[in-house]
Amino acid sequence: MDVLVEFDELPWQHPADGVRFKAFRSGVQQLRLVEYSPGFTDTDWCTNGHAVHVLEGTLSVEMKRGDRFELKEGDVAFLRAGEKDAHRASVGAERPARLLLFELV
Repeated sequence: MDVLVEFDELPWQHPADGVRFKAFRSGVQQLRLVEYSPGFTDTDWCTNGHAVHVLEGTLSVEMKRGDRFELKEGDVAFLRAGEKDAHRASVGAERPARLLLFELV
């Protein structure tokens, strides 16, 4: 094993109300453990690419082009990078969502 990611050792970062994450970066690859509070809604469109694995809860994803889908516990999705594939997330009011994001930075 080349690298063991110990999320318990990493500090939480709080980029906005209702969201926090821990990040591990190796070269151009990044792994983030992300937690969204119940009722969280992104206000900005994201144009970064992600592979998403939902660990707990449900994440709703809205695409700028109009599509919308839900990711439930255990689901994995790939979100492409770029303006035409811009997306934003929201979480229902009942429970938080926890996910892993695999990204290139």
